[in-house]
Parts: sequence; structure tokens; C-alpha cells
Amino acid sequence: MKFFKLTALSLGLLTLSVGCSDKDFLNVDPKGTLTDEQLNTPTNIDKQVIATYSQLGNDVFYCPYSSMWPYGNIRSGDAYKGGGGTADVDGFHFYETFSFNRVDNGNTNDLWTLLFIGVSRANDALRRLNTVDASTMPTKAIRQGEARFLRGHFYFLLKEVFKFVPYIDETVPVDQYNTISNTALSNDALWSKIADDFRFGAANLPVTQPEVGRATKGAAQAYLAKTLLYQAYNQSATNAVTSIDAAKLQEVVALVDQIAASGKFSLNNDFATNFLTTGDNGPESVFQIQFSRNDGTAKGRTQRGNELNYPMNPDYGCCSFHQPSQNLVNAFKTDAQGLPRFNDFNTSGDLTTAADFLANPVDPRLDHTVAIVGHPFKYDPSFVFQQSWVRVPQVYGYNLSMKEAVLPTDPSFQKNPPFMSTSKNWNIIRYADVLLWKAEALIELNRASEALPIINQIRTRAQNSTAMLKQANGAATSNYRIGQYPASVWTQAYARQALRYERRMEFAMEGFRFFDLVRWGIADSFLNTYFTQEKTKRQYLQDARFTAGRDEYLPIPLTQINLSRGLYKQNNGW
Repeated sequence: MKFFKLTALSLGLLTLSVGCSDKDFLNVDPKGTLTDEQLNTPTNIDKQVIATYSQLGNDVFYCPYSSMWPYGNIRSGDAYKGGGGTADVDGFHFYETFSFNRVDNGNTNDLWTLLFIGVSRANDALRRLNTVDASTMPTKAIRQGEARFLRGHFYFLLKEVFKFVPYIDETVPVDQYNTISNTALSNDALWSKIADDFRFGAANLPVTQPEVGRATKGAAQAYLAKTLLYQAYNQSATNAVTSIDAAKLQEVVALVDQIAASGKFSLNNDFATNFLTTGDNGPESVFQIQFSRNDGTAKGRTQRGNELNYPMNPDYGCCSFHQPSQNLVNAFKTDAQGLPRFNDFNTSGDLTTAADFLANPVDPRLDHTVAIVGHPFKYDPSFVFQQSWVRVPQVYGYNLSMKEAVLPTDPSFQKNPPFMSTSKNWNIIRYADVLLWKAEALIELNRASEALPIINQIRTRAQNSTAMLKQANGAATSNYRIGQYPASVWTQAYARQALRYERRMEFAMEGFRFFDLVRWGIADSFLNTYFTQEKTKRQYLQDARFTAGRDEYLPIPLTQINLSRGLYKQNNGW
């Protein structure tokens, strides 16, 4: 049989060698391909920019990067991995416990790859935009602003997760990619490259776009402010915060003032609106990922990255991931004045039973964020969260995340068997975040008194967000009590503590917390204290440990180091 195959192959090659003296018939344009000349038209370049937008929501359940929940929440002490146990998507378990994470974690390599696909699409669009004249494409500068905004977004995520990544823009020939190291730029220089993209966007994007979902001037200014805020915290080679750049903080304040002066953004009246489809593209949404269903595609463009994070009940069916930690639930406790219990929230008893939430005053944002047994799920008094809805409560407890979920009756809900999904948009930046960036900058500039009304504005909105938090009989679901910070307690140290606590309450389970801890330089102290306390409640955390100087960032994936033939350098400590 082997002889027959070799003979047939030899005869075939012989036939080609003697039968192709006239090779003109081979000079045929390949089918299903397009030349650069065909692609480099205003219409097709526009489509390439749209393809870059599409990569915003091309994440999948094992590699989410729209909401960033495995990297920003379960590594922060706000959330447990959840699911069917520690072996269920075990890469996320390694993230949560830190001590078990490895350089060959496949989920980490997937994240790197998908984010760089976004960078590649943006660069391709920019290369093509550079070939056309503004006279033939009047929207050229705007589309360049959008492509650079999107590239800045993908690089921002890469930077906050990995710290050092190769920076490649549209001017680098493809055959030169393998010559660019991930350490070619310093930590500060890489932040500056990302900031440059948002500066360009702020200078070239319109205040309002004719099509919903495209980046605007305000979105670029906001992302620039966020980048500068992160860059302002100077880090050592071992990831310790060594100083804070006042000039960059002053620019953050100026940018937020410009955004506010535009009159384009404001807080939603009710905190709940941010997590309902009725809030899509509302006044608090500075930039959102646009999702859709029933759009002519097989499964629609729904939220694939959050598919695992629904209850295990008949209305949904899968998969009970992303469970709020007991520490986070306890953090919503307030005192007699409605202020956070900074020092004893986690040592004064756990909030677990329905009676606990009535006996202890809590911040209303608790019931917008956490699904609690006996409480209405997603604002529906007839749809009450049950113990049976959690997959393995003996491992991860009974709470689930709720901000990313929608009701099974919501028009945006869609089953992607075996998973659940929604076409509700996802906020990358909402206006509350922008306001708290300014408050943080002011506090670090020793202008804490100016930050007080900003933080109290956020708390006032939370105070006014209880209308939807009702039981079937109309009674409040929990004992809500939230107050304003008085000027009498507002020292520099107290203001910093209040700001950091406020960010936790406002953005819990939205994917930011771990990156806040690293920016402030307190990840080590916070997380090891958290593990010491939480391992008494969750057996699987017995060996969890945060190692300072290493765990602030994920390792550069071993696959990428191998593909670079050793050009890429591993992060400190790995």
C-alpha cells in the first residue's frame, strides 16, 4: 500500500513536470482574495474600521476581556471564581489563588492573542487610511481618530494586565514585528504611547457621532484621563509605587473639567439604569461596547464574555461563575450615619441570612450588585433568588454577581446553549468613573476638600437608588442607610481612604478593582489580609498567597516568549 501511494505521487509530479511547458494558464488571480488596491477605497477602509470595533466584543467565555472579570475581580478579593469547582476553567482558579498560576496558563495566552488581534485590526485600518486623501475621504481624520482610540483601548488592557508588551503601530512593516521586544519601551514610555493615541482621538473626533457606538471626543478625553491617572503612579522594577506625578494628575483634573463642560454626560438618576437595557447609550455611558441580537447573523453579537455568569436554575441553566466574596458583601455595611465601616466591616459578623440584611444597615448598591438568597433577582419581586440556583455552594457560597445579568424575560436575553447571553451593551467607561478619577487626582494633589462634593455626589445618587429594591409586598429588601461624608472628618488620609472605598462600592464586579489596588500600590497588603480572613470561610483558599513584586501582573505567556525566540523578556518574579 505504501509503494502504491509513492508511485501515484511520483506519477503525479511527473505529469506536472512534463505537462506545464506553457504556464500562462497559471497566472490567474486567486479566487476569494482582494488586493490592496481593491481594499484601499473609502468604503472598504470604513469597513476595516468597523472590523476593529467588532473586536471589542469578540471575547469568549474562557477568555473574557470586555468585562475583564477574571483579571479585575477574582484577583481582587471581590469575587470567587465560582462554577463547578476549582477544576472548572482551572486557569481562572490559578488567577484567584496566585500561588498556583503559571507561565503556561493557556487562558493567559488566549487573552494576549485576542487583544493583539484588536491592535492588528486597528493598525491595518490606519495603514489603509494613510493611503487615501482627505479630498476623496472627508471622514479620514475622524476614522483615524477612531482607529487610534480603539488601538489605545486594546493596548491599555494589555498594559494593565501584562505591564510590558511589544508596541507596534501602523508604521512598522510586518516583516519587522519579530524584531520588537516587549521591553523596548520603558514602563513610562509605553504609557505615553497609549496616551498619544487618545490625544489624537481627542483632537480629531467629533463631540457627537452620527452613528451610535462610535468613539467621540469625550470618550477619547476620558480614556486619556484614565491613562494619565495610571501613568502618574510611578513604579519600580519590582512594581512598587515610588512616587506620583503631580503634573499628570493636574492634566487629569483639566480633562475631566472639559468633559463636564461639554454637557454631554451626567449620572443616571438611578444606579440601576447602568445595568439595564434601558440604560444603553444613556447619559452616563461615556463609551460602551455595542451588542446586538436578531441582527441577521446566526447567533447575534451578544455578550460572550459573561456567558458563564448566570444562575443554575431552569430559567437560565448555566454556569454559576463570578460569585461575590463574603468580604465584598460585608464591605457594604454602613454605620449609624450611613458611612462605610472602614475598619470593622469584616470582623463584626458575616451578612448571610435574610435577617442579617435587615438587622444591619447597608449601602443600597449591595442589592444592585449581589444576588442574595431570598432577595429579588434583577429587580423582579416575583423572581426571587434561591439557594438551589448556585452550583457548588459548599465551595463558593450562595451569592452570585448580578450587574452583567438580565432577566430571562428581557428582550435582550438569548440562550447560546449551553450558555446564557444578552445583547445589552457593556460600559467601558461610565461618567461616575470619570468623576472619581478627578476626585482621586485632587486628593493626591493635596486638594482633598475639592474632592468631597464629588464623592458625595456619587453617594447621593446611591442614596436615591432604592425605588427598584423592593420585595413583593413593597417593603425594602434590605435596611438601606447611606450618608454623606461631613467636612469635619475630611482629612487628607481620611479622604484617600474614602475615595478608595467608594470606588469599590460603586464599581464592584465591573472588572476594575484589582487594577485599582495595583495602581495604589496596596495589592500585597490588601490581598494577603483578605486571604488570611477569607480562608477561614473558603477551604479552597488555604494555599492562596499574593507575592509582591510578581503578582501585580500576569506573566508574559510562555508561548509568546517561545514564538519570539526569546526576544520577549519575562515579567519580574516569574
